[in-house]
Amino acid sequence: MIALIAGCGGADKDELTAYIEKVKQRPPEPIEPLPEIPQVDTYIYEPDNRRDPFVMDNRTARAVMPPPNSGIAPDPLRRKEELEQFSLDSLRMVGTLEQNETRWGLVVTPDGILHRVQVGNYLGQNNGQITGIGPEAIRLTEIISDGPGSWRERESLIALSQ
Repeated sequence: MIALIAGCGGADKDELTAYIEKVKQRPPEPIEPLPEIPQVDTYIYEPDNRRDPFVMDNRTARAVMPPPNSGIAPDPLRRKEELEQFSLDSLRMVGTLEQNETRWGLVVTPDGILHRVQVGNYLGQNNGQITGIGPEAIRLTEIISDGPGSWRERESLIALSQ
């Protein structure tokens, strides 16, 4: 075994050593100069009689105060529906069905599954409840957070995909 290992180091090593010496003899190539970095003018904030930008003034504080509780809030005990796991912009309306004066909207999820929805069903991740289904769009009212403990309603649409 030792003879086999010793036999592997002869001529190839001499060839490698010769190549390394040849590379070392080459003259070094010039290094490209570094790119010129433009000088940026600095801005010095002179406060004079201006307000401190890191302290909220009274007008801003009043505007940021949450409005009194409007009674709008999502129902934490309501069982979530399947289409509430998807964002509204990922759902596509592809048509409607109507039978006995009941209209359903046809909605396709990102994974390609077709769902039938009607007024009162929930869609999207913002507690969106369907308020109307027309031939061109599904209308819904979402309940979105408007600050800590404050909620407001927002009207949204899912338009018919072409």
